Order: sequence, then structure tokens, then C-alpha cells
Amino acid sequence: MAPKILAETQAGHPRGQFPAEEQAQEFRDQGIPATVVQDLPGDRFLVIADEAEGQR
Repeated sequence: MAPKILAETQAGHPRGQFPAEEQAQEFRDQGIPATVVQDLPGDRFLVIADEAEGQR
């Protein structure tokens, strides 16, 4: 099953992955397990629902 994408940012952002990390933290603060992964072909960072964390 494909992961649920919660947010995305361009990998070429001047601050790198930090905007995606900040978005992931906002989701975690709301109780939604989230993690950041890099989509190399799409040249972007994805904030995805961390389903393994949610099942623990």
C-alpha cells in the first residue's frame, strides 16, 4: 500500500528539508504520526503518515 502523503516541499528549497521537517512536527503535535522522506525522481521532500508508528 502506498503511504499517505500529508504535505510536500521542493528539494531545491533554500532551507533544504527543514520546511518539511517543520510540517511533520506540526502533524505530530496534532497527534498524527508523520515522517519525512525524499522523493528523488520527483525532486521533493514528502511528509508521509508514519503508519508503523500509528500501529504501535
